[in-house]
Amino acid sequence: MNTETARSYRIVALPGDGVGGEVYSAAREVLLQLAGQFGLDITLDEQLIGGAAVDACGDPLPAATSAACRGADAILLGAVGGPKWDANPPAQRPEQGLLRIRAEFKLFCNLRPVVTHPALHRFSPIRQDRLAGVDLMIVRELTGGIYFGEKRREGDRAIDISTYTRAEIERVTRKACDRARQRGGRITHVDKSNVLETSRLWREVTTALVASDYPDLSLEHMLVDSAAMHLLTRPASFDVVLTENLFGDILSDEASMLCGSMGLLPSASLGEGDFGLYEPVHGSAPDIAGQGIANPYAMLLSSAMMLRHSLHCPAAADALEDSIQQCWTDGVLTRDLVADGCTTREVTAAVRHRLRSRVPPSSHAQPAE
Repeated sequence: MNTETARSYRIVALPGDGVGGEVYSAAREVLLQLAGQFGLDITLDEQLIGGAAVDACGDPLPAATSAACRGADAILLGAVGGPKWDANPPAQRPEQGLLRIRAEFKLFCNLRPVVTHPALHRFSPIRQDRLAGVDLMIVRELTGGIYFGEKRREGDRAIDISTYTRAEIERVTRKACDRARQRGGRITHVDKSNVLETSRLWREVTTALVASDYPDLSLEHMLVDSAAMHLLTRPASFDVVLTENLFGDILSDEASMLCGSMGLLPSASLGEGDFGLYEPVHGSAPDIAGQGIANPYAMLLSSAMMLRHSLHCPAAADALEDSIQQCWTDGVLTRDLVADGCTTREVTAAVRHRLRSRVPPSSHAQPAE
């Protein structure tokens, strides 16, 4: 048996809304199989969040969920939101549950890897010759800026305030620099410093910090409108992209088109330590919820990120990622990519089958069925 560690791991699972429960079920099956094959002691503690929590107890982040998260090694989230709750007052919107988790647990750094695979190039609207060698990491500041600033209405006037401090910028810049040292050593900082004062502070802080503490790294600054263009015209030129909350949200969704579908992109939200929240980039997709056709790959890749970053089980993470890529090579694709694609359960079964061939399970620890 390939035992990575003797530690026990408790993961708080938040299936959430829409297809969240469906893609979480896929991740649950795969994680339990990995636990058997690698001798990992993994407990999945399922809790409520988002619209499901609003319906059950009137709060998108119940106290029981927060308490469970405080004692966990990581959080695995499906999705939140949907038109059913659009008319709810602001405090009872499903998305508030996720925003409150980020704030409560100081998950200030969002990692969104974007890696193209040759078997999927044909599904991207971008010319295939531009997709070769794309392997970039978007590092997005997650708890500051306009999303968390003061918001108010004054008659026909609406106000949203964006605020950043030097400390907030420094801590996420260090995360980006640490990632760059593990990768190609290049950081592209994206801002709007020709217009915004917050961007001018970002540029000042990132320049000084990289020069003083990370002189081995290459840093360039790029305006967000230029970055949006270059992500589509020369995406392989990027290594680590560092940016603020709003710009990161937009650019990472744009970058998903390089891979062919938002259903293929994972993410991690991290703080200072090992604890993190892992979720697919896609939303709750209420239009296909309950049909069994949701793409589980982003959720499975998010699970691999969790195994690597929070649980420190790189061999299990590698096995899962390799199995997923083999599925792509073999044409195991969902209906967001091909009309006659596989169901969620069929993809899950295909990934589990390939996992079995990669890591022989111990005779004493058989994978869960």
